[in-house]
Amino acid sequence: MTFLARHRIILPVVSLAVLLAATFYMQPRAMSYFGLNLLFNLAVPIALATIAQMMIIMVNDIDLSLGAFVSLAACVTATFLNDAPMLGLLILLALVLSYAVLGAVIHALELPAIVVTLGMSFVWGGIALFILPSPGGAAPGWLRTLMTVKPPFAPMAVVAAVIIAAVTHLLIMRSGIGTVLRGVGGNARSVARAGWSVIRLKALAYGLAGLFGVLAGMALVGLATSADANIALRYTLLSIAGVILGGGEFTGGKVSPTGAVIGAFTLTLAASFLSFMRLSPDWQIGAQGAILILVLTARLIFRQKGSEA
Repeated sequence: MTFLARHRIILPVVSLAVLLAATFYMQPRAMSYFGLNLLFNLAVPIALATIAQMMIIMVNDIDLSLGAFVSLAACVTATFLNDAPMLGLLILLALVLSYAVLGAVIHALELPAIVVTLGMSFVWGGIALFILPSPGGAAPGWLRTLMTVKPPFAPMAVVAAVIIAAVTHLLIMRSGIGTVLRGVGGNARSVARAGWSVIRLKALAYGLAGLFGVLAGMALVGLATSADANIALRYTLLSIAGVILGGGEFTGGKVSPTGAVIGAFTLTLAASFLSFMRLSPDWQIGAQGAILILVLTARLIFRQKGSEA
């Protein structure tokens, strides 16, 4: 096993550092508390969505409905959670539970997750449109306060990233249940032979994805102050890219929670960097994809050199 394979966090950290240095070179004023806050202002909901996607990828599935689900959670937050907090909380809990049930059904019926979640994206999107047919709603006051608080030494986004990375690292990489969940992605049959219920573990992984998806929607509303049925549709592809950029793989239960958070921040920073380059918005999505391809190519080269050694 190569050094890079053992330490999946290295390449994401280097990628973020290089991009941050390039951004500071192009825009020195960004090298400040206020500048960092602007650069990473929307990184927290993307990081939470990336962690949600990581939970699904960890068990060898992929979720194409995550963006629509986060949008639905945002719509519920900006309407029910703001106007009737208890009802809003119950609806959000029901969304988390529905995600867990979805995971169990996919496993029990041996359905392809990519097809089922693609279909569910229309379900989540339809419910979101029913709740909020046009952009509107309002963020609960406590949520807006939480997302705009100004810690003394680092912007809220950076502090939140550290907390998210630490909590998910302990949950997935250090706890017993996290090890078993990763085992489902690595070898589900061995996990079943060890006496674990794979269907319950799949339900748990999807339930955790639903929880982080709901948190992503809430964080997004706290920053945007309102919601829209399409507010987070791009999070589906961003979350997949963030997981892979952060050192995760589509098979084998190989993920890195800290790397996923860093990957999400790298993608957020890439958008700001491309804006500083005055690149047309029409080209920015393609440029972000090119950055991702470069990082993944570097990872593949390092892995091949390691196997040859």
